Amino acid sequence: MPTSDQSAPMPARNTPSASEVLFTEKLWPTIWIWVVVVGLSSAGILMFAPISAAAGVIAALVLLAVMTTLLVVTTPTITVTRDSLRVGRATIDRKFVGTAEAFKKDEATAERGTRLNGLAYMCFRGWIDAVVKIDITDPADRTPYWLVSSRHPDELVAALGAR
Repeated sequence: MPTSDQSAPMPARNTPSASEVLFTEKLWPTIWIWVVVVGLSSAGILMFAPISAAAGVIAALVLLAVMTTLLVVTTPTITVTRDSLRVGRATIDRKFVGTAEAFKKDEATAERGTRLNGLAYMCFRGWIDAVVKIDITDPADRTPYWLVSSRHPDELVAALGAR
């Protein structure tokens, strides 16, 4: 019988944790999106230049700050752990994640377009070509699958296949 001064054995450090991150990706905008943001914000100079040059520059800087903040704040993250999948604000237990399949080029366009189920959860960005279709097996959830943009679709599929 153990005495009260004996401690429980510590788990080995190399055992996988349920919160161990298997895959993570931030869906940042591409460089051309940032070029568009700079171009649109510079329109503030044209709008306010008749008032004064300083007002135009200030308007451009404010527009740049607002658009940059909106892009950064709304950029979704994909995170796969041993027990959950998180895409943007949506999270699901891995026990309800079925098969995952990567689509690129024309196949990705078809998945986002003509083959798209209106009940699917969608988190894709126009500046990322590839998508991953993740089947949902929860019988209580009407969502048949998640369709997610990814710059590394094969790595995401591999992480979802790891248990």
